[in-house]
Amino acid sequence: MTVTYELRGNVGIITIDRPDARNAVNRDVAEGIEAAIDELESSDDAWVGILTGARTEKGYIFCAGADLKQIAVDPGGMTTARGGFAGFVKRERTKPVIAAVDGPALAGGTELVLAADLVVASETAVFGIPEVKRNLVAAAGGLFRLPRKVPRNVAMELALTGRLDFPAERAYHFGLVNRLCAEGAALDTALELAAEITANAPLAVRESRAIMLAATDADDEVGWQLSDAGIAAMGATEDFIEGITAFAEKRDPQWKGR
Repeated sequence: MTVTYELRGNVGIITIDRPDARNAVNRDVAEGIEAAIDELESSDDAWVGILTGARTEKGYIFCAGADLKQIAVDPGGMTTARGGFAGFVKRERTKPVIAAVDGPALAGGTELVLAADLVVASETAVFGIPEVKRNLVAAAGGLFRLPRKVPRNVAMELALTGRLDFPAERAYHFGLVNRLCAEGAALDTALELAAEITANAPLAVRESRAIMLAATDADDEVGWQLSDAGIAAMGATEDFIEGITAFAEKRDPQWKGR
């Protein structure tokens, strides 16, 4: 299997497992990630996802991007109809996904990171969109998502030079990375972040994510409408009563996700 899925508590861990190919994306990886996201979305027990890469013989590598050998013979094979590149970058979903990045996340690897909701990166992680070096463009979201995450001139330099040395510490400085950690600790740190999220009401987490994604670049009126609809929707759930009751009884709430 080139992609594995493991449910650990309320966290679904998706691992790209092609260590002999630097975890590069081919058809099997794209289909595997899409299937894992299907599992994450359909499972009542999975509240948060983590996307990471298996360790290779040469050390930690999150994802080296597209498998160039596949591009030569089947350029469309690294995409799916619902998810786009790697079955992920265009995928609509309701549950947050954390990218746990140890080592390089380059080209399409950076674009996978940009499609996630939160990012944990080790101090050895590096990012870059070097497609111009191969007469390509970063067509999996890098050219419009990166300048939303870091200053536009910084993103422009990365896109036009194709530099491969944008380090995790600098990405953290600009807000692309949520948490920095030591080499080899990205998954554990992502699990810690996921635990903070899963301590909260899962329906409220999903609703908050959806509103933020839809309203951040919209007019305030859109934000007000979505926020009003969101709080009304939460008031009609069992977890709304549980949250109020747990507060009154001075105990931790027992969320049901309904």
